[in-house]
Amino acid sequence: MKHEITFTRLSKIDPAEIIAHMSDPRVAEHMPLLTFEWDEAAVAKFIATKEACWSRDGLGHWAILQDNQYVGWGGFQKEGDEWDYGLVLKPNSFGHGVRISKKAFEFAVADERIPYVTFLLPPSRKNLGALKRLGAEFVGEISYDGSTFLKYQLKTK
Repeated sequence: MKHEITFTRLSKIDPAEIIAHMSDPRVAEHMPLLTFEWDEAAVAKFIATKEACWSRDGLGHWAILQDNQYVGWGGFQKEGDEWDYGLVLKPNSFGHGVRISKKAFEFAVADERIPYVTFLLPPSRKNLGALKRLGAEFVGEISYDGSTFLKYQLKTK
């Protein structure tokens, strides 16, 4: 049975759900920039930052729902001249990343502003088969906020 995947704004999610999600050590394992404790102030700042991206760029990160239940967040964020795609799922939804990403990429393909998307992954991520199956190509290593990331690019046009 396929579960319905929908996207909504992060501001529509109970902050306690985001706190629980982002406080799970299995989520933090592959997020080197996650160096603070998630509380109501952190969630408020996070949502305000993501909403500012929507206001500035007309696109940003969504809350991701499966059968109307919050399973994580992700989407597109403008980094300089590039659109970076990120996806942070709750551990019980880790296996749904490809399906969710394919739905998100439909937006990128339909948006003339996005000729390609980039992905920044920490070197701790070893299972990159799904990314390669999507057609993403390795660009190189970059430093972002003092951490090293593997940068990939996927053409949408």
